[in-house]
Amino acid sequence: MTQTELDKFRGILTAKQAELARATGKRDGITIERTPDALDEVQLAAERELTTRGLERESRLLRNVRAALGRIDEGTYGTCLECDEEISQKRRLAMPWASLCITCQERADQDSQRRFAYKQSILREAA
Repeated sequence: MTQTELDKFRGILTAKQAELARATGKRDGITIERTPDALDEVQLAAERELTTRGLERESRLLRNVRAALGRIDEGTYGTCLECDEEISQKRRLAMPWASLCITCQERADQDSQRRFAYKQSILREAA
C-alpha cells in the first residue's frame, strides 16, 4: 500500500474516531427516570436499553477504529490479523477499521454463530 493510500485511510479513520468519540460521550438517554405510570416505566426502560446497546456498539467500533490507526502506525494496516494476507481494497474502503480479510471474517462469524447456538441449547436444557 502506498503512503498516499495510508494517509487517505488515516484521514478517514481519524474523522470516524472524532465522530464516534462525540457520539459515545452522549449518555443523556440512559438516565433513570421515575414515573408513576407502569407503562411509562416500561417504555423508559426499553429506551434506556436501546440507548445502552447503541453506546456499546459505538464504543466497540471506536476501539476498532483506534486499533486500525495503531496498525497504520505499526505498519501492519491492511494485513489480516488471522492469515497475514492483504485485506482487499474493496473491503478496506467499505470498512477501513477491518482487521480480518473477508474469508477469515466469515469464518469468525460462523464460529460466533455456532457458539451462540451452543449457549442457547445449554440454556434451553437447563430450563
